[in-house]
Amino acid sequence: MKSDTEHIIRTDYAEEMQKSYIDYAMSVIIARALPDVRDGLKPVQRRTLYDMYELGIRYDRPYRKCARIVGDTMGKYHPHGDSSIYEALVVMAQDFKKGRTLVDGHGNFGSIEGDGAAAMRYTEARLEKLTQEVYLSDLDKNIVDFVPNFDETEKEPEVLPVRIPNLLINGADGIAVGMATSIPPHNLGEVADAVKAYMKNNDISTKGLMRYVKGPDFPTGGIVVNKDELLSVYESGCGKIKIRGRTQVEKGKGGKLYLVITEIPYTMVGANIGKFLNDVASLVESKKTADIVDISNQSSKEGIRIVLELRKDTDVENLTNMLYKKTRLEDTFGVNMLAVADGRPETLGLKKMIEHHVDFQFEITTRKYQTLLRKEEEKKEIQEGLIKACDVIDLIIEILRGSKSQQQVKECLIFGNTQGIRFKTKTSERQAGKLRFTERQATAILEMRLYRLIGLEVEALLAEHEQTVSNISRYEDILNNYDSMAQVIMEDLDAIKKEYGYKRKTSIENAKEAEYVEVKEEAKEVCFLMDRFGYVKSIDKAAYERNKEAAHQENRYVFSCMNTDRICIFTDEGKMHSVKMQEVPLVKFREKGVPLDNLCNYDSQKEQILYVSAMETLKEQNLLFVTRKAMCKQVKGEEFTVSKKMIAATKCNEGDKVIFIGDSEAMEFLVLQTKQGVFLKFLKQEVPLKKKGAIGVRAMKLNPEDELEAAYLLEAHTEYTISFKDRKISLNRLKLGKRDTKGIKNR
Repeated sequence: MKSDTEHIIRTDYAEEMQKSYIDYAMSVIIARALPDVRDGLKPVQRRTLYDMYELGIRYDRPYRKCARIVGDTMGKYHPHGDSSIYEALVVMAQDFKKGRTLVDGHGNFGSIEGDGAAAMRYTEARLEKLTQEVYLSDLDKNIVDFVPNFDETEKEPEVLPVRIPNLLINGADGIAVGMATSIPPHNLGEVADAVKAYMKNNDISTKGLMRYVKGPDFPTGGIVVNKDELLSVYESGCGKIKIRGRTQVEKGKGGKLYLVITEIPYTMVGANIGKFLNDVASLVESKKTADIVDISNQSSKEGIRIVLELRKDTDVENLTNMLYKKTRLEDTFGVNMLAVADGRPETLGLKKMIEHHVDFQFEITTRKYQTLLRKEEEKKEIQEGLIKACDVIDLIIEILRGSKSQQQVKECLIFGNTQGIRFKTKTSERQAGKLRFTERQATAILEMRLYRLIGLEVEALLAEHEQTVSNISRYEDILNNYDSMAQVIMEDLDAIKKEYGYKRKTSIENAKEAEYVEVKEEAKEVCFLMDRFGYVKSIDKAAYERNKEAAHQENRYVFSCMNTDRICIFTDEGKMHSVKMQEVPLVKFREKGVPLDNLCNYDSQKEQILYVSAMETLKEQNLLFVTRKAMCKQVKGEEFTVSKKMIAATKCNEGDKVIFIGDSEAMEFLVLQTKQGVFLKFLKQEVPLKKKGAIGVRAMKLNPEDELEAAYLLEAHTEYTISFKDRKISLNRLKLGKRDTKGIKNR
């Protein structure tokens, strides 16, 4: 029987999926992936910093284990896994990723070359002084809203009261659902000046603001080379910034020349440094440049230092331009200034971002001074009560001595109620009846210690009251006057800039497009070698002549070609792979080559090489293809003279494979052999010329469950003997047949 409270809601599946997906997407966007424009922090960063603040891990106190910080943050505020919290903590401590680090890390927090941080149980951390004083101060003054945590057992700040535009200074990156943010870091001093300029003139243009914010200031330095395009980037909040590494030329002993990279593009941070080194090595190996003799990475904690040793006659400018073009020494930083503003994701330009920051500053400053004003007014009330009490202290002592309870004293001080109190004289009773202290004043009088009656203490109380009145007047002026509040915010910015400002690291300039003259390698004849394991190399022609016999004994394919040629490799999958000879390492005869897999898409696990030729030689050939299911054709070699790294060399029926490819130009007969020992010999001219995309014609009628095992091209009047089932068979003496017949079984 159905329950009376059961209520089934019928809904369209697509509609429910759409609603659920949108809810999930917005949750990721707002609560995880994107920073808030007000404090420039993602929720995980905000919660981690607040937790450290709550745990008392201040800049002037000992470091604490990161595992403790991560565990506490996860348990109280961020139930999304410890790895995401630790990763956020590590990034906030890495000075090569942030304009200003927010966490002071102790231990192995990774390196600029992509090494990961040590496990959280080994590392320690504490807040930076900047974070404590600029990001987390005044939280006790009710300047931001606190919201319940995920299980409503704790309260956490909705946003941190950050007093600088952290979103600009430290930048941000994050991938949400259907959107991503990528904001470069900027110089703290420049951003502070831009905020002040906006506060003095709200109508200032983005171009006006860029007189202060010249452009991004990456912690890795480098050079931004598209200065004229930055205005468009900062107006729209989207665009591309081109960054180059910084290089310098050094001379060593004996006239040696070194190109030293001292700063790298911000995008190269991490594993891309290793990729850059590999790219430079590839340029040398592929003969794109012969100017680089050696490369070494001498980077340390002191900074980046990648040294390229050059030949003495190197055109350094041309080589540097080549590195800009061919490696990540010049790279592009994609800007997309996306942040959560007013509860929704929005792409913001420079001015809009500063505008949001200034609005937030006025909001938190208003709340701060409202709290301070309220406290000063309470203090003033108590001070006035104590001053008044000092004037009638004898009467108050008489009331205290004549009362039976504290409540009697309070009622007398507040309402002048003298009932039940013994006075020495009627005059005292009449004076007591006129008392009208407030409740707060009465409580303070009752808690007042006798030493406060000393003359100097009374004078100090009067001076303190005077200061309180002055503070109230100042706070009211700040709260009621826009200019006064703006002045407070600007003075605060000046103080922060003075203490925490730093010199710009990234240069901003307009630079010419990197152009270089590609030095073409002198064309010369070399010898290509491939062994039976698929290792390839090339050697000088002279080295081949000296080792001709060994070369043919030890290698499967050996032929001469030009170093500017391409090598064509045909496989049983019907594919042709091509490799530039310049990519094949030129080595000494006894040196090992490189696997063919490293130079092209050939897969040695799935493909078998059937034929290899130089492309220039291939143009003059006719290739004969034979498949396992006895399909055959001839194709003109010129059809394979393409520059692609891989093409389909032939078409096969489903389940079929190529078993033989050979140059048929000077040949007369074709002999086919099946697994069951059936042989068929016929004239090569019976095989038609076809296009490479054709399947071909049938070469032989196969018995059921039989297939071709081998094919042989024979010259006329040449003896050719093979072994088949321990018997010697002379192929040229086989009876001549016709294509597409059954053949003769060898018994």
